[in-house]
Amino acid sequence: MSGTLGIDFGTSNSAAGICVDGKPQLIALEGNAPTMPTAVFFDFDAQEMHVGARASEALLRGDDGRYMRGLKSLLGTRYIRESRMLLGERLDFIDIIARFLATVKARAEAASSKTFDHAVSGRPVRFHSEHADRNAQALEDLTECYTRAGFKSVRFMNEPEAAALANRDVLSDGDLGLIVDIGGGTSDFTLFRQEGTQGIDILGSYGVRIGGTDFDRRLSITRVMPQLGMGSPIRHAFGNDTHVAPNAIFNDLATWAKIPFLYGPDTIRAAKDLHKYAVHENRLTRLVKVLEEELGHDLAFAVEAGKIMANTPGEEKPAIRVGMLKPKAVIPLPAEMMTEKLSALADQIGEAAEATLAQANVAADAVTHIIFVGGSSLMQVVENALTTRLPQANVHRGAALTAIVDGLALATEG
Repeated sequence: MSGTLGIDFGTSNSAAGICVDGKPQLIALEGNAPTMPTAVFFDFDAQEMHVGARASEALLRGDDGRYMRGLKSLLGTRYIRESRMLLGERLDFIDIIARFLATVKARAEAASSKTFDHAVSGRPVRFHSEHADRNAQALEDLTECYTRAGFKSVRFMNEPEAAALANRDVLSDGDLGLIVDIGGGTSDFTLFRQEGTQGIDILGSYGVRIGGTDFDRRLSITRVMPQLGMGSPIRHAFGNDTHVAPNAIFNDLATWAKIPFLYGPDTIRAAKDLHKYAVHENRLTRLVKVLEEELGHDLAFAVEAGKIMANTPGEEKPAIRVGMLKPKAVIPLPAEMMTEKLSALADQIGEAAEATLAQANVAADAVTHIIFVGGSSLMQVVENALTTRLPQANVHRGAALTAIVDGLALATEG
Protein backbone atom coordinates (compact mmCIF):
# COMPACT_ATOMS: atom_id res chain seq x y z
CA MET A 1 0.00 0.00 0.00
CA SER A 2 1.47 3.34 -1.02
CA GLY A 3 1.73 6.19 1.43
CA THR A 4 2.29 9.94 1.57
CA LEU A 5 5.66 11.52 2.32
CA GLY A 6 6.07 14.98 3.81
CA ILE A 7 8.92 16.79 2.06
CA ASP A 8 10.50 20.09 3.02
CA PHE A 9 12.39 20.93 -0.19
CA GLY A 10 14.43 23.91 0.90
CA THR A 11 16.79 26.33 -0.76
CA SER A 12 19.69 25.24 1.43
CA ASN A 13 18.53 22.03 3.18
CA SER A 14 15.81 19.42 2.70
CA ALA A 15 14.09 16.90 4.96
CA ALA A 16 11.37 14.25 4.88
CA GLY A 17 8.95 12.82 7.40
CA ILE A 18 5.81 10.79 8.02
CA CYS A 19 3.14 10.70 10.71
CA VAL A 20 3.20 7.75 13.13
CA ASP A 21 0.49 7.44 15.80
CA GLY A 22 -0.38 11.10 15.41
CA LYS A 23 3.20 12.32 15.83
CA PRO A 24 5.76 13.47 13.26
CA GLN A 25 8.62 11.11 12.57
CA LEU A 26 11.61 12.31 10.59
CA ILE A 27 13.24 9.98 8.10
CA ALA A 28 17.02 10.20 8.05
CA LEU A 29 18.03 10.79 4.46
CA GLU A 30 21.77 10.98 5.08
CA GLY A 31 23.36 9.19 8.01
CA ASN A 32 21.85 10.37 11.29
CA ALA A 33 21.43 13.99 10.21
CA PRO A 34 17.85 15.36 10.36
CA THR A 35 18.36 17.26 7.10
CA MET A 36 20.60 17.09 4.06
CA PRO A 37 21.97 19.91 1.92
CA THR A 38 19.89 20.71 -1.14
CA ALA A 39 22.90 20.32 -3.38
CA VAL A 40 23.98 18.23 -6.35
CA PHE A 41 27.33 17.49 -7.92
CA PHE A 42 27.78 16.07 -11.39
CA ASP A 43 30.97 14.04 -11.10
CA PHE A 44 32.69 14.06 -14.48
CA ASP A 45 35.11 11.26 -13.58
CA ALA A 46 32.65 8.85 -11.96
CA GLN A 47 29.91 9.85 -14.44
CA GLU A 48 27.25 10.10 -11.74
CA MET A 49 25.29 12.70 -9.81
CA HIS A 50 25.93 13.04 -6.08
CA VAL A 51 23.45 14.73 -3.73
CA GLY A 52 23.51 16.26 -0.27
CA ALA A 53 26.67 16.25 1.83
CA ARG A 54 28.42 14.01 -0.68
CA ALA A 55 27.93 16.72 -3.31
CA SER A 56 29.43 19.38 -1.05
CA GLU A 57 32.34 17.12 -0.13
CA ALA A 58 33.12 16.52 -3.81
CA LEU A 59 33.25 20.27 -4.38
CA LEU A 60 35.51 20.92 -1.41
CA ARG A 61 37.83 18.07 -2.44
CA GLY A 62 38.23 19.71 -5.80
CA ASP A 63 36.76 16.81 -7.77
CA ASP A 64 36.22 17.41 -11.47
CA GLY A 65 32.56 18.21 -11.96
CA ARG A 66 29.76 20.75 -11.64
CA TYR A 67 28.26 21.75 -8.27
CA MET A 68 24.80 23.29 -7.87
CA ARG A 69 23.00 24.70 -4.85
CA GLY A 70 20.05 27.05 -4.31
CA LEU A 71 18.12 25.47 -7.19
CA LYS A 72 14.77 26.26 -5.55
CA SER A 73 15.45 29.94 -6.30
CA LEU A 74 15.25 29.18 -10.04
CA LEU A 75 11.58 28.12 -9.88
CA GLY A 76 9.41 30.55 -11.82
CA THR A 77 12.37 32.09 -13.68
CA ARG A 78 13.58 31.67 -17.24
CA TYR A 79 16.62 29.77 -16.00
CA ILE A 80 14.63 26.76 -14.80
CA ARG A 81 14.07 25.41 -18.32
CA GLU A 82 17.52 26.19 -19.66
CA SER A 83 19.19 22.93 -20.61
CA ARG A 84 22.82 21.87 -20.77
CA MET A 85 24.85 18.75 -21.39
CA LEU A 86 25.71 16.95 -18.15
CA LEU A 87 27.15 13.45 -18.05
CA GLY A 88 26.18 12.86 -21.66
CA GLU A 89 22.55 13.98 -21.22
CA ARG A 90 20.79 17.22 -22.01
CA LEU A 91 19.09 18.25 -18.77
CA ASP A 92 17.15 21.30 -17.68
CA PHE A 93 16.93 22.37 -14.05
CA ILE A 94 13.51 20.77 -13.60
CA ASP A 95 15.23 17.48 -14.45
CA ILE A 96 17.96 18.19 -11.91
CA ILE A 97 15.52 19.09 -9.11
CA ALA A 98 13.41 16.05 -10.03
CA ARG A 99 16.42 13.78 -9.66
CA PHE A 100 17.17 15.29 -6.26
CA LEU A 101 13.55 14.69 -5.19
CA ALA A 102 13.67 11.16 -6.63
CA THR A 103 16.70 10.51 -4.40
CA VAL A 104 14.74 11.80 -1.38
CA LYS A 105 11.87 9.47 -2.33
CA ALA A 106 14.14 6.44 -2.80
CA ARG A 107 16.05 7.01 0.44
CA ALA A 108 12.83 7.53 2.42
CA GLU A 109 11.40 4.31 1.00
CA ALA A 110 14.57 2.38 1.80
CA ALA A 111 14.70 3.73 5.37
CA SER A 112 11.01 3.14 6.14
CA SER A 113 10.30 0.01 4.05
CA LYS A 114 7.31 1.87 2.63
CA THR A 115 6.35 3.05 -0.84
CA PHE A 116 5.54 6.74 -1.29
CA ASP A 117 3.54 7.60 -4.40
CA HIS A 118 2.17 10.83 -2.95
CA ALA A 119 3.77 13.87 -1.33
CA VAL A 120 2.82 16.78 0.89
CA SER A 121 5.34 19.45 0.01
CA GLY A 122 6.13 22.72 1.66
CA ARG A 123 6.09 25.87 -0.43
CA PRO A 124 6.85 29.53 0.30
CA VAL A 125 3.83 31.76 0.72
CA ARG A 126 5.25 33.69 -2.22
CA PHE A 127 8.09 32.38 -4.36
CA HIS A 128 8.52 35.86 -5.82
CA SER A 129 7.55 38.90 -3.80
CA GLU A 130 5.70 41.05 -6.30
CA HIS A 131 5.05 38.88 -9.35
CA ALA A 132 1.79 36.90 -9.35
CA ASP A 133 2.55 35.34 -12.73
CA ARG A 134 6.01 34.18 -11.60
CA ASN A 135 4.51 32.77 -8.39
CA ALA A 136 2.02 30.76 -10.42
CA GLN A 137 4.77 29.59 -12.76
CA ALA A 138 7.00 28.59 -9.84
CA LEU A 139 4.25 26.37 -8.40
CA GLU A 140 3.69 24.83 -11.82
CA ASP A 141 7.43 24.21 -12.15
CA LEU A 142 7.65 22.60 -8.71
CA THR A 143 4.64 20.39 -9.46
CA GLU A 144 6.39 19.20 -12.61
CA CYS A 145 9.52 18.46 -10.58
CA TYR A 146 7.54 16.13 -8.32
CA THR A 147 5.88 14.46 -11.30
CA ARG A 148 9.21 13.83 -13.02
CA ALA A 149 10.55 12.50 -9.70
CA GLY A 150 7.97 9.71 -9.80
CA PHE A 151 5.23 10.96 -7.48
CA LYS A 152 1.66 10.35 -8.68
CA SER A 153 0.36 13.39 -6.81
CA VAL A 154 1.61 16.27 -4.70
CA ARG A 155 -0.29 18.53 -2.32
CA PHE A 156 1.25 21.83 -1.22
CA MET A 157 1.17 23.54 2.15
CA ASN A 158 2.53 26.96 3.05
CA GLU A 159 5.75 26.38 4.97
CA PRO A 160 4.96 28.68 7.93
CA GLU A 161 1.52 27.06 8.27
CA ALA A 162 3.23 23.68 8.55
CA ALA A 163 5.51 25.15 11.22
CA ALA A 164 2.45 26.52 13.06
CA LEU A 165 0.92 23.05 13.09
CA ALA A 166 4.12 21.62 14.54
CA ASN A 167 4.46 24.33 17.21
CA ARG A 168 0.87 24.62 18.39
CA ASP A 169 1.70 23.13 21.79
CA VAL A 170 3.77 26.20 22.62
CA LEU A 171 0.56 28.23 22.91
CA SER A 172 -2.36 28.07 25.31
CA ASP A 173 -6.00 28.27 24.28
CA GLY A 174 -6.67 31.70 22.75
CA ASP A 175 -3.04 32.74 22.36
CA LEU A 176 -1.88 34.45 19.17
CA GLY A 177 1.33 33.17 17.63
CA LEU A 178 3.39 34.52 14.76
CA ILE A 179 5.56 32.02 12.92
CA VAL A 180 8.70 33.69 11.57
CA ASP A 181 10.26 31.29 9.08
CA ILE A 182 13.53 32.61 7.66
CA GLY A 183 14.76 30.10 5.13
CA GLY A 184 17.50 30.13 2.56
CA GLY A 185 15.52 31.89 -0.14
CA THR A 186 12.37 33.39 1.42
CA SER A 187 10.97 34.72 4.68
CA ASP A 188 7.46 33.53 5.47
CA PHE A 189 5.01 34.37 8.21
CA THR A 190 1.82 32.85 9.58
CA LEU A 191 -0.34 34.42 12.29
CA PHE A 192 -2.47 31.82 14.06
CA ARG A 193 -4.68 31.44 17.11
CA GLN A 194 -4.58 28.39 19.31
CA GLU A 195 -7.97 26.70 19.55
CA GLY A 196 -8.48 24.26 22.41
CA THR A 197 -6.40 21.11 22.42
CA GLN A 198 -6.69 20.12 18.77
CA GLY A 199 -6.78 22.88 16.19
CA ILE A 200 -5.35 26.18 15.10
CA ASP A 201 -7.01 29.04 13.28
CA ILE A 202 -4.85 30.53 10.53
CA LEU A 203 -5.49 34.30 10.51
CA GLY A 204 -3.04 35.30 7.81
CA SER A 205 0.09 34.30 5.93
CA TYR A 206 2.56 36.46 4.05
CA GLY A 207 5.96 36.12 2.48
CA VAL A 208 8.84 38.02 0.95
CA ARG A 209 11.72 36.81 -1.24
CA ILE A 210 14.48 37.49 1.27
CA GLY A 211 16.39 34.74 3.03
CA GLY A 212 19.75 33.48 4.18
CA THR A 213 21.20 33.42 0.67
CA ASP A 214 20.39 37.14 0.41
CA PHE A 215 22.36 37.74 3.60
CA ASP A 216 25.26 35.83 2.04
CA ARG A 217 24.90 37.82 -1.17
CA ARG A 218 24.94 41.17 0.63
CA LEU A 219 28.05 40.24 2.60
CA SER A 220 29.76 38.89 -0.50
CA ILE A 221 29.03 42.04 -2.52
CA THR A 222 30.14 44.43 0.21
CA ARG A 223 33.14 42.53 1.59
CA VAL A 224 34.43 40.02 -0.98
CA MET A 225 33.58 41.23 -4.47
CA PRO A 226 35.57 44.50 -4.13
CA GLN A 227 38.64 42.27 -3.70
CA LEU A 228 37.85 40.82 -7.13
CA GLY A 229 37.44 44.20 -8.79
CA MET A 230 33.84 45.19 -8.18
CA GLY A 231 33.66 48.99 -8.28
CA SER A 232 37.16 49.24 -9.71
CA PRO A 233 38.02 51.76 -12.46
CA ILE A 234 38.59 50.29 -15.93
CA ARG A 235 40.53 52.27 -18.54
CA HIS A 236 39.00 52.90 -21.91
CA ALA A 237 40.74 51.19 -24.81
CA PHE A 238 41.72 54.63 -26.13
CA GLY A 239 42.49 57.69 -24.02
CA ASN A 240 42.88 58.14 -20.29
CA ASP A 241 39.23 58.06 -19.25
CA THR A 242 37.92 55.26 -17.04
CA HIS A 243 34.61 53.64 -16.23
CA VAL A 244 33.53 51.44 -13.34
CA ALA A 245 33.70 47.68 -13.89
CA PRO A 246 30.20 46.37 -14.76
CA ASN A 247 28.41 44.82 -11.81
CA ALA A 248 26.75 41.89 -13.58
CA ILE A 249 29.53 39.30 -13.18
CA PHE A 250 30.06 40.21 -9.51
CA ASN A 251 26.35 40.17 -8.68
CA ASP A 252 25.96 36.72 -10.22
CA LEU A 253 29.12 35.43 -8.54
CA ALA A 254 27.62 36.48 -5.18
CA THR A 255 24.35 34.60 -5.89
CA TRP A 256 24.31 30.88 -5.04
CA ALA A 257 21.88 29.85 -7.80
CA LYS A 258 23.64 31.79 -10.55
CA ILE A 259 27.23 30.67 -9.97
CA PRO A 260 27.01 27.65 -12.34
CA PHE A 261 25.97 29.94 -15.21
CA LEU A 262 29.30 31.83 -15.00
CA TYR A 263 31.57 28.93 -15.84
CA GLY A 264 31.81 29.39 -19.58
CA PRO A 265 34.16 30.92 -22.15
CA ASP A 266 32.10 34.07 -22.68
CA THR A 267 32.23 35.08 -19.01
CA ILE A 268 35.95 34.29 -18.71
CA ARG A 269 36.63 36.29 -21.87
CA ALA A 270 34.70 39.26 -20.46
CA ALA A 271 36.67 39.05 -17.20
CA LYS A 272 39.97 38.96 -19.09
CA ASP A 273 38.93 42.05 -21.07
CA LEU A 274 38.29 43.89 -17.80
CA HIS A 275 41.64 42.68 -16.47
CA LYS A 276 43.45 43.94 -19.56
CA TYR A 277 42.41 47.54 -18.89
CA ALA A 278 42.07 47.43 -15.08
CA VAL A 279 43.63 50.19 -12.99
CA HIS A 280 43.83 47.73 -10.07
CA GLU A 281 45.15 44.78 -12.03
CA ASN A 282 45.60 42.44 -9.06
CA ARG A 283 41.91 42.57 -8.17
CA LEU A 284 40.80 41.52 -11.63
CA THR A 285 43.49 38.83 -11.64
CA ARG A 286 41.59 37.28 -8.74
CA LEU A 287 38.32 37.43 -10.68
CA VAL A 288 39.84 35.60 -13.63
CA LYS A 289 41.30 33.00 -11.25
CA VAL A 290 37.91 32.40 -9.59
CA LEU A 291 36.22 31.88 -12.95
CA GLU A 292 38.92 29.76 -14.55
CA GLU A 293 39.33 27.54 -11.50
CA GLU A 294 35.58 27.50 -10.74
CA LEU A 295 36.00 28.78 -7.21
CA GLY A 296 32.68 30.61 -6.97
CA HIS A 297 31.06 28.10 -4.63
CA ASP A 298 34.20 27.97 -2.48
CA LEU A 299 33.86 31.73 -2.00
CA ALA A 300 30.15 31.39 -1.24
CA PHE A 301 30.83 28.76 1.41
CA ALA A 302 33.50 31.02 2.92
CA VAL A 303 31.02 33.92 3.14
CA GLU A 304 28.40 31.67 4.74
CA ALA A 305 30.93 30.42 7.29
CA GLY A 306 32.01 33.98 8.06
CA LYS A 307 28.39 35.00 8.58
CA ILE A 308 27.88 32.16 11.07
CA MET A 309 31.13 33.05 12.85
CA ALA A 310 30.12 36.72 13.19
CA ASN A 311 26.73 35.67 14.59
CA THR A 312 28.29 33.41 17.24
CA PRO A 313 28.54 35.11 20.68
CA GLY A 314 32.06 35.27 22.02
CA GLU A 315 33.71 34.50 18.70
CA GLU A 316 37.00 36.36 18.49
CA LYS A 317 37.94 38.09 15.26
CA PRO A 318 35.22 36.68 12.97
CA ALA A 319 36.29 36.78 9.34
CA ILE A 320 35.66 35.46 5.86
CA ARG A 321 38.52 33.09 5.10
CA VAL A 322 39.50 33.43 1.45
CA GLY A 323 42.60 31.29 1.25
CA MET A 324 41.51 30.16 -2.20
CA LEU A 325 42.40 33.68 -3.41
CA LYS A 326 45.64 34.00 -1.49
CA PRO A 327 47.06 31.56 1.10
CA LYS A 328 45.82 32.33 4.63
CA ALA A 329 43.99 35.49 3.44
CA VAL A 330 41.07 36.66 5.58
CA ILE A 331 38.55 39.50 5.27
CA PRO A 332 37.51 40.76 8.74
CA LEU A 333 33.80 40.62 9.52
CA PRO A 334 33.19 42.01 13.03
CA ALA A 335 29.71 41.33 14.38
CA GLU A 336 28.80 45.03 14.41
CA MET A 337 29.88 45.36 10.79
CA MET A 338 27.75 42.38 9.76
CA THR A 339 24.77 43.82 11.59
CA GLU A 340 25.23 47.13 9.77
CA LYS A 341 25.49 45.39 6.39
CA LEU A 342 22.38 43.26 6.98
CA SER A 343 20.16 45.73 8.83
CA ALA A 344 18.30 46.89 5.70
CA LEU A 345 17.37 43.31 4.80
CA ALA A 346 16.35 42.58 8.40
CA ASP A 347 14.13 45.68 8.37
CA GLN A 348 12.40 44.40 5.22
CA ILE A 349 11.74 41.13 7.05
CA GLY A 350 10.32 43.09 9.98
CA GLU A 351 8.08 45.07 7.64
CA ALA A 352 6.81 41.83 6.11
CA ALA A 353 5.86 40.64 9.60
CA GLU A 354 3.93 43.88 10.10
CA ALA A 355 2.17 43.28 6.77
CA THR A 356 1.09 39.86 8.03
CA LEU A 357 -0.54 41.46 11.07
CA ALA A 358 -2.15 44.17 8.94
CA GLN A 359 -3.60 41.49 6.66
CA ALA A 360 -5.36 39.98 9.67
CA ASN A 361 -6.17 43.38 11.24
CA VAL A 362 -4.32 42.43 14.41
CA ALA A 363 -2.34 44.90 16.52
CA ALA A 364 1.29 44.15 17.33
CA ASP A 365 0.69 44.13 21.09
CA ALA A 366 -1.96 41.40 20.67
CA VAL A 367 0.62 38.82 19.57
CA THR A 368 1.56 36.66 22.55
CA HIS A 369 4.28 34.52 20.94
CA ILE A 370 6.90 34.87 18.21
CA ILE A 371 8.06 31.45 17.03
CA PHE A 372 11.30 31.51 15.05
CA VAL A 373 12.02 28.64 12.64
CA GLY A 374 14.34 28.23 9.68
CA GLY A 375 18.12 28.23 9.77
CA SER A 376 18.48 31.95 9.10
CA SER A 377 16.13 32.84 11.97
CA LEU A 378 19.14 32.23 14.22
CA MET A 379 20.62 35.55 13.06
CA GLN A 380 20.56 38.10 15.90
CA VAL A 381 19.83 40.93 13.47
CA VAL A 382 16.62 39.12 12.45
CA GLU A 383 15.50 38.55 16.03
CA ASN A 384 16.10 42.22 16.82
CA ALA A 385 14.00 43.34 13.84
CA LEU A 386 11.06 41.27 15.08
CA THR A 387 11.25 41.77 18.83
CA THR A 388 11.40 45.57 18.50
CA ARG A 389 8.18 45.44 16.50
CA LEU A 390 6.44 42.94 18.80
CA PRO A 391 7.77 43.91 22.25
CA GLN A 392 4.97 42.17 24.19
CA ALA A 393 5.45 38.75 22.59
CA ASN A 394 7.27 35.86 24.20
CA VAL A 395 10.08 34.51 22.02
CA HIS A 396 10.16 30.82 21.28
CA ARG A 397 12.63 29.04 19.05
CA GLY A 398 11.15 26.04 17.30
CA ALA A 399 13.27 23.28 15.84
CA ALA A 400 15.04 25.63 13.44
CA LEU A 401 15.74 23.07 10.72
CA THR A 402 12.88 20.60 11.19
CA ALA A 403 9.78 22.54 12.29
CA ILE A 404 8.42 22.69 8.75
CA VAL A 405 8.93 19.01 7.95
CA ASP A 406 7.34 18.11 11.30
CA GLY A 407 4.21 19.99 10.26
CA LEU A 408 4.24 18.47 6.80
CA ALA A 409 4.56 15.02 8.33
CA LEU A 410 1.49 15.71 10.48
CA ALA A 411 -0.36 16.89 7.37
CA THR A 412 0.21 13.58 5.59
CA GLU A 413 -2.59 12.13 7.72
CA GLY A 414 -5.07 14.68 6.37
